[in-house]
Amino acid sequence: MEKEKVAEWDVAAAKSYLLQTSSQTGINLYDHLATLLHKLLEERPNDPVDIFEEISREVKRNKFTASTGTIRDQIDRTGEVALADIQKKLMVASEGDEDGRAEEEDPENPLPNLIKLNFFFEQAGVGIGREETFRVWLALKNLYDTQQLRHVRFWGKLFGLEQSYYVAEAECREGDEEEESSGDKEESQEAEEAKDEDAEEDKEEDMIPKPMWKPPPKAPREEPGTGANKKVYFVCNQPGKPWVKLPHITPEQIFVARRIKKLLTGRLDAPIHSYPPFPGNEANYVRAQIGRISAGSHISPNNYYMFGEEEEEEEGAVRDEFNKNEDYQPQPPRDMLDLGNWVHHVLHLLPQGRTRWWNPAQKNEEEFDEEEEEEEEREEPEAPQEEVGPPLLNPLSEDSEVDGVTPWSAFLSSRAVAQHAVAVVRSNLWPGAYAFAHDKDFENVYVGWGHKFKVDNYDPPMPPAPLEEFPSGPEITEGLDPTPEEEAAVKAEQEGAEGADDEEEEEEADEENEDDD
Repeated sequence: MEKEKVAEWDVAAAKSYLLQTSSQTGINLYDHLATLLHKLLEERPNDPVDIFEEISREVKRNKFTASTGTIRDQIDRTGEVALADIQKKLMVASEGDEDGRAEEEDPENPLPNLIKLNFFFEQAGVGIGREETFRVWLALKNLYDTQQLRHVRFWGKLFGLEQSYYVAEAECREGDEEEESSGDKEESQEAEEAKDEDAEEDKEEDMIPKPMWKPPPKAPREEPGTGANKKVYFVCNQPGKPWVKLPHITPEQIFVARRIKKLLTGRLDAPIHSYPPFPGNEANYVRAQIGRISAGSHISPNNYYMFGEEEEEEEGAVRDEFNKNEDYQPQPPRDMLDLGNWVHHVLHLLPQGRTRWWNPAQKNEEEFDEEEEEEEEREEPEAPQEEVGPPLLNPLSEDSEVDGVTPWSAFLSSRAVAQHAVAVVRSNLWPGAYAFAHDKDFENVYVGWGHKFKVDNYDPPMPPAPLEEFPSGPEITEGLDPTPEEEAAVKAEQEGAEGADDEEEEEEADEENEDDD
């Protein structure tokens, strides 16, 4: 009995020894051997004595736990990985595309084949790369599906200091344009009501004299769907990120944008610090530059577009509607090097900042009745001279040089095989603007910083001279102070004159007394 008890004590002591936990790995030999034997009996490998040590190390690796918190549970994702997750959603086919059907509501394709167009631009050495073009194409498709636009195309890419802008040009449906115009009218009505309330409050206060001078009236903005606001533009910093719709432009923004030069930051809410002060933030400045570039560099082959036969040209009216010529016959690439075979299909922006001139001398009848009396007292100002720009579909050969710089340059993508080459036209006034023509395909694209070429370095305009407070003249000119001698002489003259007046009054009084006697 005693031997059995000793054996039990020895087994218990041995087991307790094997159950001691390691200070480095946190496991004990008893559990490790049990797991090891269970693994050998379950897998039954050949020659277990030879691989016993390897199996032991494998079991330890599977049970390894870090004693310290140096290993992070969640790895921080880089910007590239986060962007890849966003763009991964673009690769997933929508429900309508799963069956492989290309259902199109419009007879014309609302989404152009950007891969095909990029192939032609690559031959001319222009573009943003095939992979980037494919991602932009998917982003344009997503924009078309979400916004329900009539037509959308890739306008180009604007570089920025922090981020770049991918620009999409679109046409809204008729109902959306009406909603935008009605919303703009409501905002203008609210602004007019606020002005009327301020005017009534001013009348209640003490009447303060107001100057006769009034600032020149500002040209109104062109309605959505017409003129400079004919197209709608969306921008994003990376394909896959949300598209942001840019606001419509005003003539004042175009006027100031022509006189400043700013590098884009990539943030639409960034302020624009410049002189003259720009009325808006970077979103408005980007939209103004897009309008200027489109008006100056968007071209098409001659006879590709044509005016409607039923359209009658009125006196003083600007024709801005044209249709695609279904009977268009493309010309050989060598003939497309002639600038006379290219035309502008976007209206020119007048110095006023509009495509149609607005006469500032015109006034409403109500304003004329209220200010009729004041206008009679003032001199009538001279009538402003009407601004006239080149007509639509005007050939490039009629464009004049700017500071000795030819506006356009045309070349072929390959002179070795000219019959299959692509005719390319580059704008020298807007570096980064290109157009190509091949058979019945043509397209415009812009990739650059959004600045117009200038021969001289940019110099900010000087501030105007300060206005005079009042006209100078002898009647309001301050005289010099007299000397003491001059003051004494003047006093002596005044005293002498007063004494002479007193003597005359005494003589007149004596004569009146003698007449009474």
